[in-house]
Amino acid sequence: MAMFPESVPVSKRCFDMIATALLLVCISPVLLIVSVLVWKQHGSPVLFRQIRPGYRGKPFKMFKYRTMTEDRNERGVMLPDQMRLTRLGQFLRDFSLDELPGFFNVIRGEMSLVGPRPLLLQYLDRYSQAQMRRHEVLPGVTGWAQINGRNALTWEDKFRMDVWYVDNWSFWLDIRILAITFWKVLKREGINQPGYLTPPEFMGNPEDPPSGEDPT
Repeated sequence: MAMFPESVPVSKRCFDMIATALLLVCISPVLLIVSVLVWKQHGSPVLFRQIRPGYRGKPFKMFKYRTMTEDRNERGVMLPDQMRLTRLGQFLRDFSLDELPGFFNVIRGEMSLVGPRPLLLQYLDRYSQAQMRRHEVLPGVTGWAQINGRNALTWEDKFRMDVWYVDNWSFWLDIRILAITFWKVLKREGINQPGYLTPPEFMGNPEDPPSGEDPT
């Protein structure tokens, strides 16, 4: 189990633990039903596990429900995402049910209920110094960017909002984000960028040096 960063306010960690424990109890029937449906539709394993960067870029294993099959073509190459995404998987994504296993990452101390979303590990070397500041707090199940456009935002806007959250965090801001998240999920806003099933890969900032690199 991950150690919770000492620099994170105790009030935030206590709230995460209490709220997440209560949520898991309340949604346990939903977790059971979704787990059975995913197992029947997609097979085993039920959970999608992927290494993501967390607090200060430290890698951790993030949990989500699988939304795609492992189907391959006759040459053994994985089929494109749009061909592997099932109707069940799309439903889970539409209502963010695929994110529910992330609550276990919160219990383990690897994530918070609110914070910048954990992205791919290979992005670490592509951030500008300013963008790298998103890792000064724990990653979140939801966040400021998620209630202000989610996947419909450009990468630059996402990172700008992530850093804004880092600089403006408060307990009441987290409460506000959680309340708005519930409403946004019901409205199914910002699930994808137009023309993309999943967000396009972040390739870096050509105008900025990577994080840790001397701009001169």
